[in-house]
Amino acid sequence: MPDNLALRMRPKVIDQVIGQQHLVGEGKIIRRMVEANMLSSMILYGPPGIGKTSIASAIAGTTKYAFRTFNATTDSKKRLQEIAEEAKFSGGLVLLLDEIHRLDKTKQDFLLPLLENGHIIMIGATTENPFFSVTPAIRSRVQIFELEPLSIDDIKKALQTALSDRDRGFAFDVHLDEEALDFIATATNGDLRSAFNSLDLAVMSTQADDQGNRHITLDTVENSLQRSYITMDKDGDAHYDILSALQKSIRGSDVNASLHYAARLIEAGDLPSLARRLTVIAYEDIGLANPDAQLHTVTALEAAQRIGFPEARILIANVVIDLALSPKSNSAYTAIDAALTDLRKSGNLPIPRHLRDGHYSGSKELGNAQDYKYPHAYPEKWVKQQYLPDQLLGRNYFKASDTGKYERALGANKERIDRLSD
Repeated sequence: MPDNLALRMRPKVIDQVIGQQHLVGEGKIIRRMVEANMLSSMILYGPPGIGKTSIASAIAGTTKYAFRTFNATTDSKKRLQEIAEEAKFSGGLVLLLDEIHRLDKTKQDFLLPLLENGHIIMIGATTENPFFSVTPAIRSRVQIFELEPLSIDDIKKALQTALSDRDRGFAFDVHLDEEALDFIATATNGDLRSAFNSLDLAVMSTQADDQGNRHITLDTVENSLQRSYITMDKDGDAHYDILSALQKSIRGSDVNASLHYAARLIEAGDLPSLARRLTVIAYEDIGLANPDAQLHTVTALEAAQRIGFPEARILIANVVIDLALSPKSNSAYTAIDAALTDLRKSGNLPIPRHLRDGHYSGSKELGNAQDYKYPHAYPEKWVKQQYLPDQLLGRNYFKASDTGKYERALGANKERIDRLSD
């Protein structure tokens, strides 16, 4: 069975790499390493389908090194030993180590000396940030490069190359309508592998004319893709970057940006992450400035999870707009963090005896709850007495923000109680 288009179009030399010009462009670091034949092991990280394997293949092809692949999850240590033996007798090779963040300890221990002696030029590939997901022992022996998402123009250039290259692309004429090209380049969201696969399916499923040529229309590629390829690796950086951008946009009251990032998560079908993050935002960033928004958020998100997409997008939109345009307060969030900071510094301090439980047998003999004053028994439903442990007397964790009438009322009540306590 012939190789698929993505495999056929894999770069054989550095000049064939699409995008990533900050690494492989003229005068850039990876190109300089290749041209000087001074290769060192590296880790490439970024979303799927943007060129990690392509760069490894191009480095090997340009430098004439043998090129081997190894998957940290599925390949065995025996396979790694076989690659090491080949490297020793061949004078070295380039090894693409896919999913390097999943490399177990036994494989790491075997690999480390091979990186030290230079028999293997390892190019690790991962969708996760290696500064968090790869062990320090590996990180200290490699250079780390972040790959950038491919632009729509990058994807178009790659597809047009596949159409014109009779050796690596198609061995017959293919006419791709401009609208079809635009659709593939946009819908695959920077994932070149998906773009190649979509074009390949569209071409190979289209009947040839009398001359053996094929005409690909917008309708053909829409049918081939079935849905938009909005890539979303839920364990990778891109997922958390979008969630972070959503929260920061809502916190910054930019309703248009908030809707944009919500739309990306909706298109990816990631309702659980949306629901979790929007609930957190309602309490962390809007907080006491607009408590009604919290109630609306929880109610709407519970309903959204019951009905699911596509209708849930309407409920999500209501929540996002409400949160983005609500007044903002993080006073509750900072108050509990301040209390936790004191707790972690001081430990579990003794609770004043008059606050302790007095309902069990023997509590009276211990002096528990004996001098407790019941606030409801006093005219203002308040009475001066100590509540904090002795070592924390005078701490003031909650500072009301002047953001809305509800929090202003809370702040005014706190000031009244503070005056009475003096």
